[in-house]
Amino acid sequence: MKKTTLLLLLLFSFNLFAQKFDGLAKTPPLGWNSWNTFATNINEQLVKDIADKFVELGLKEAGYEYIVLDDGWMAKERDGNGNLIADPEKFPSGMKALAEYIHSKGLKFGLYNCAGSKTCAGYPGSRGFEYQDALAYASWDVDYLKYDWCNTGKINAESAYITMRDALYNAKRPVVFSICEWGDNEPWKWAKNIGHLWRVTGDIINCWDCEVGHGSWSSSGIWKIINMRKDIRKVAGPGHWNDFDMMEVGNGMTDAEDRSHFAMWSMLASPLIMGNDLRTATKETIKTLTNKEVIAVNQDKLGIQGFRFTNENNIEIWLKPLENDAWAMTFINMTDSPVNINHDWKKHNISDDLNGKYVDMKNTNFKIRDLYNHKNLGDTSKNLQATIGTHDVLMVRLEKI
Repeated sequence: MKKTTLLLLLLFSFNLFAQKFDGLAKTPPLGWNSWNTFATNINEQLVKDIADKFVELGLKEAGYEYIVLDDGWMAKERDGNGNLIADPEKFPSGMKALAEYIHSKGLKFGLYNCAGSKTCAGYPGSRGFEYQDALAYASWDVDYLKYDWCNTGKINAESAYITMRDALYNAKRPVVFSICEWGDNEPWKWAKNIGHLWRVTGDIINCWDCEVGHGSWSSSGIWKIINMRKDIRKVAGPGHWNDFDMMEVGNGMTDAEDRSHFAMWSMLASPLIMGNDLRTATKETIKTLTNKEVIAVNQDKLGIQGFRFTNENNIEIWLKPLENDAWAMTFINMTDSPVNINHDWKKHNISDDLNGKYVDMKNTNFKIRDLYNHKNLGDTSKNLQATIGTHDVLMVRLEKI
């Protein structure tokens, strides 16, 4: 009885001080995830090829670092001791060797699992095995865990994610914890001290503004996702991000729509997780994904999520405060034909009431930098005139003169 009581006290004492790993994801994570393009059709050679492309295509140099294997990496059953094992046909060398290869490239390695009894694709979930699985991830040198929400029955979401957070902390290897609960239980209200990022919607799909049904659930296009949640930007910041899902850049939309998609994920301070096949990506896709000036907006150290400033005549204007009193400003053409803009800066004072920021544009002058065309556009003493193509974007950075 005394030994049992002591053990319970020790476990209680540990859980009292368990926490997520601090100091990680101070800016939104950048990386790649296998699901959007490959679903469960993944294998060892594919992942190595993707790691090689990170280096070859300049993605690593642009800041991308995480390579995350989504659902389908493990065998259909645990071993006799209840351990997760890699699918021996897809990953004959195992997860430890694959992590070593990825780390040898100067990159970081991520895996997927689920809070339920099975993953969304029917593989072994972590329910009841959280501490055992966390120790396995640590032994494989995993740096990132995406944790899904299928087959969870009636368990409480917050408690389930706390359990895995504590298990990861107990395993003592720092891991970025990605909560993939789809926003059903409003994680922005409770996940700040549990995970480093949390999904705010269901799955994304490669379209501009559509919804595709799959029976009991549906996938949403870019603008459906952007417009789905209200009043959540206040919870985003260094180490705790609203996650608008993996990107569909390079997956079949137009180059213009890809630019707008990438610009908006950067404005929203969402993790920039690629979901395309880098082995066959076009030059234009890589040009968009490696645009350092746009990425810098996403990675700004203030960590403020951007917001819709105006929406007039189907031209949306979004704002994002940046360090050193700079601002990012994005004009998106929501129409199906090119439009001309003539933006009078003096008629549009800039403000972010949530963060106490205000600019009197009649008495303040900014220089204007076009982030996609990499050129200066003068300053705000004159109207900004430009033509924006169908579903395309003009993204600028404003810096005080």
